Amino acid sequence: MTNSLRWLEIAAIWAENQRAMIAVTKKFSAFVLIVSLAAPATASAQSSSLFSATPSVGLITPGQVPRGDAFGSGAAQQPTTQAPLVMPNSPANISPMPMVPAGQVGLTLSARFGKDAAPIGGGLTWRVYAYKAEPGGTFKLIKEDKSPTPTLVLPPGGYIVHVGFGLATAVKPVTLRAATVHEEFNLPAGGLRMEGRVGDVRVPAGQISFDVYKGSQFEAGDRRPIAEHVITGDVVVVPEGTYYIVSNYGDANSVVRSDIRVGAGKLTDITVTHRAAAITLKLVGDKGGEALANTAWSVLTPGGDVIKESIGAFPRVILAEGEYRAIARNEGKVYEREFKVVTGVDGDVEVTAH
Repeated sequence: MTNSLRWLEIAAIWAENQRAMIAVTKKFSAFVLIVSLAAPATASAQSSSLFSATPSVGLITPGQVPRGDAFGSGAAQQPTTQAPLVMPNSPANISPMPMVPAGQVGLTLSARFGKDAAPIGGGLTWRVYAYKAEPGGTFKLIKEDKSPTPTLVLPPGGYIVHVGFGLATAVKPVTLRAATVHEEFNLPAGGLRMEGRVGDVRVPAGQISFDVYKGSQFEAGDRRPIAEHVITGDVVVVPEGTYYIVSNYGDANSVVRSDIRVGAGKLTDITVTHRAAAITLKLVGDKGGEALANTAWSVLTPGGDVIKESIGAFPRVILAEGEYRAIARNEGKVYEREFKVVTGVDGDVEVTAH
């Protein structure tokens, strides 16, 4: 690809980000979003400031969808996880201006969630690339900085500046001459933090995970998750917009899909309510007896669909509310029993071996 075509690609990315920035309004208005789902499960969302004095458990930056390899090694690579997100509920402190030697130019950078918002106080990654592509078509990385408002000292000339916060990014060309240049970027991004409940009881973090997808679950399009296996309390940073989450409670059929809206500068807490229960299966010689080892289990719907298979004396399975049939196989013999799962009522299901 020629250098001119590469530059057209960069210009297109820049224009795309400009359109997104213009569309962002009312970034910091509080809202509460209730997501209504078809039975048997529900989810609710509540937003607060993304930058509060309360630390979150962790910050997840989903892998970016690459725009080709124009920026070369390290251009669009973000870590899968970062340190806990702890930000003050106040504007970022401006870094002191460094000494600018003769023949060099200072470039001061900052980012906001909108025109009227305060500068973002942390979590940013700045990268400055050469204006012209290398012979191989990549753009050389000149400098990288993780300060919220850095001032970079560079030779005069043209550069491409890239800033990222989680999955939200912005790119623009910058020309440095004699005077210090101030560039401000708009990053309409927000955070998702999720947890699951059964009734009023919070699901332990190790028993539930979440996948995040862009757009609505009812829209056609790319169905690859932008973040997978997110655990309770982790924060997923995404551009402002509509997403849907898939909540997996256990590894059987307790799955909930929820459409949510993420606002710029907001940390949106999602509570997913599952209608399910934890069931322990036992094959016993007599009612209330000891469970028989080396038993192979199958859990089926009334229609015969297999929900879960396992081997053991008393396997534990989390099932959505409904009716099921348990089939136990032991020493060449087959035993079965029908049972019903009621939301929040954990218990044992005994199958008698006779």
